[in-house]
Amino acid sequence: MTVSRIDARFARLKAEGRAAFVPYIMAGDPDAATALKILQGLPGAGADLIEVGFPFSDPMAEGPPIQRAALRALAAGATLDTVLDTIRRFREGDQDTPIILMGYMNIVLHRGFETFARDAAAAGVDGLIVVDCPPEESGPLADALDAAQVALIRLATPTTDDARLKVVAARTSGFVYYVSVAGVTGVKEADAAAVAPAVARVRAASGLPVAVGFGIRTPERAAAVARVADAVVVGSQLCDDIAEAIAQNRDAVAKVLESAGALAKSVRSARLSAD
Repeated sequence: MTVSRIDARFARLKAEGRAAFVPYIMAGDPDAATALKILQGLPGAGADLIEVGFPFSDPMAEGPPIQRAALRALAAGATLDTVLDTIRRFREGDQDTPIILMGYMNIVLHRGFETFARDAAAAGVDGLIVVDCPPEESGPLADALDAAQVALIRLATPTTDDARLKVVAARTSGFVYYVSVAGVTGVKEADAAAVAPAVARVRAASGLPVAVGFGIRTPERAAAVARVADAVVVGSQLCDDIAEAIAQNRDAVAKVLESAGALAKSVRSARLSAD
């Protein structure tokens, strides 16, 4: 299903008049078994799409929470194969929720574009975000993903001008990921008033839904962004939830799903409360 699963989900949400809640988790964090339980529980907690990070030792766009999540996963033995196996096992019980892989080019290059795309599609991946892949150099990857019917999802930022936005939008499918703040994840806070015109501009240039991420940690902030965007992405807070649960010797699965549930409820009701 791949790209069509993303399109179908956004079409349904548009008909319902609400934004998507998109939690991000790091595959293998804090270990493969726990990460799978979290992934399996997220749709029931209200996730509409799910971003799954594949761990990398030098995640340059990530702030401390996701950096630490990647290191925990790597220390627990996570590899690309274990990441894809986690998604494959998730698909045994869920054929509807779109899964977006998010990570860095080194891992993709090491596997090879065609093999990566084929393996990802076979596992049940619907889309791919490669944070450090410039659009000008993404042709071979885009070709491989197109052949496997996996969406290539690109990033736009506050510094993306109109000319650059045309380049970003080309061959992007599924949705565009708008980075709401200049900088890394989990540090600054998103400002919905500043995000709104940017989302409209990206949506007009691409013809695609726009998901907003970076700088969204609380239900209140998520609701504010949900009123102006097509999707709201939260990652650093959920990674911090895992770290906190570990430090307190608590159940990481329950902690993450509790937070995800509160965020999802806020996103789902955001536009109703705005009326």
